[in-house]
Amino acid sequence: MKRIDLIVPYERLRDLNDLMYEHDVGGLTFYDIKGRGRSRQEPVAVGRGVMRYVPEFGSRMKVEVLVSNDKVKPLINDIFAKISTGAVSDGKIFVYDVSEAYDIGSKESSDSAI
Repeated sequence: MKRIDLIVPYERLRDLNDLMYEHDVGGLTFYDIKGRGRSRQEPVAVGRGVMRYVPEFGSRMKVEVLVSNDKVKPLINDIFAKISTGAVSDGKIFVYDVSEAYDIGSKESSDSAI
C-alpha cells in the first residue's frame, strides 16, 4: 500500500477528485498550504500601481491519498496526462510506503481499510 502526496494549484483539485473516482480510490484528504518552490511569484499591485509587492510564499493544495500498490503507476500516469501543463508550477508528487492501515469503525486492516 502506498501514500501519494500531491502538491497542486487550487484549480486542479476538482480534476484530481475526478481522477480518484475513475481509479476507484476510496478517499482523499486535502489541505491549504503555503510554501516556496522553484517557480517565481508574480508581483501584486498595491494601490495605484506605484508600489509592487512580491509574495515570498505561494498558496497550493496538498492532497493525500492511500492506494494499493497496483494502482500507483496508472494513477500517476493519468495525473501526468490530465493535470500537467508542462509548467514548473504544476506541482509535485511524492510516494511513500505504508506498512499498515486500520479502519477504526470496521476494524479492517491493510488494503480493505483504505
